[in-house]
Amino acid sequence: MKTCLVVDDSRVIRKVARRIIEDLGFEIAEAADGMEAMAWCRTAMPEAILLDWNMPVMDGLEFLRQLRAEPDGKTPVVIICTVENDPARIAEALDAGANEYIMKPFDGDIIISKFAQSGLVPEMAA
Repeated sequence: MKTCLVVDDSRVIRKVARRIIEDLGFEIAEAADGMEAMAWCRTAMPEAILLDWNMPVMDGLEFLRQLRAEPDGKTPVVIICTVENDPARIAEALDAGANEYIMKPFDGDIIISKFAQSGLVPEMAA
């Protein structure tokens, strides 16, 4: 079974994302910040990461840059999920290694669509 690491400082967001992504057949792991997520990735690299940008301790962009420098760190599909909507900020996230971008608030259809576009689930699931 594929694993998705959901990284967000909001327990509510993690819970909502967990329900949606589990229905896509993923096993879910959770982290409340980038530091916790990095420790998780160093133990078991997931196939997918749904990543919040604005978090305490280590934000999503710093986590993403460190992840991509790790052995096997280029492997996970990273979908950044944030309220940031400035095109320059979106470009910054994509340049840092994000594969896709989701705006908050999101719903199941958006996550399913982005997972399909990223090749994580078949297009027919979208």
